[in-house]
Amino acid sequence: MLVSTLFVQALLTTTAFALPSFKERHEARVARRASGVRSSHPRITNETYTEYSPNWAGAVLSSDAGTYKSVTATFTVPTPQEPSGSSGSHSAAAWVGIDGDTCQNAILQTGIEFTIDDGQVSYEAWYEWYPEPSYDFTDISISPGDSVTLSVTASSTTSGTVVITNESNGQSVTQAVSSSYELCQQDAEWIVEDFEQNGSQVPFANFGTVTFAGASAGTSLGSVGPSGATIWDIELNDQVVTSASVSDSSVTVSYV
Repeated sequence: MLVSTLFVQALLTTTAFALPSFKERHEARVARRASGVRSSHPRITNETYTEYSPNWAGAVLSSDAGTYKSVTATFTVPTPQEPSGSSGSHSAAAWVGIDGDTCQNAILQTGIEFTIDDGQVSYEAWYEWYPEPSYDFTDISISPGDSVTLSVTASSTTSGTVVITNESNGQSVTQAVSSSYELCQQDAEWIVEDFEQNGSQVPFANFGTVTFAGASAGTSLGSVGPSGATIWDIELNDQVVTSASVSDSSVTVSYV
């Protein structure tokens, strides 16, 4: 799909909304946990209709009302690869969340980060309530091909719960979270992201395909699927590098 000149100009001048997280190079993980955060965010060029972003690919359901109480999905953990002609460390993250698009007060999210660093693959499970710091889960192991369920639940605008369950090995972690930064509960998201580290986007990994199966968002009236969500794809250096699609119960994001 063609991108207009006006869109590209807006993209270049958009002020970033910083969502922290915690990616560091494989050999610097201890230092990262001591002092570093990663930063990831949507860069919004049009708050009512956005198809392309430098860093988010997937689907976003939005509502003017405080609609979304929970978001969940299950996906198969990919084996990241270095893009053709590249070497070194490359990363991406798959997550589900509430807010961060039309509502930029806060984001409640949890997900899995995957990295290939000179041929070595590693994974991190994490959660955060932006703009509070992000945290990693240490009591769950993640391997390529595992089936992992992610869920976030807002019990109020300032408190909630995140859960990651590895369906393949039976491990599960749960964390109650709270913040003085209020959610709007306007956005429900299923995203693969090229996040930031120390103010710059990390080199983006070839993650193959991530399918968020059983994707749903809980509301006061019941659950809704992602059908009808805004589809986002990542555009880097004037090239669209992902292809996202939705169905009644799934969101699929592929590296292209």
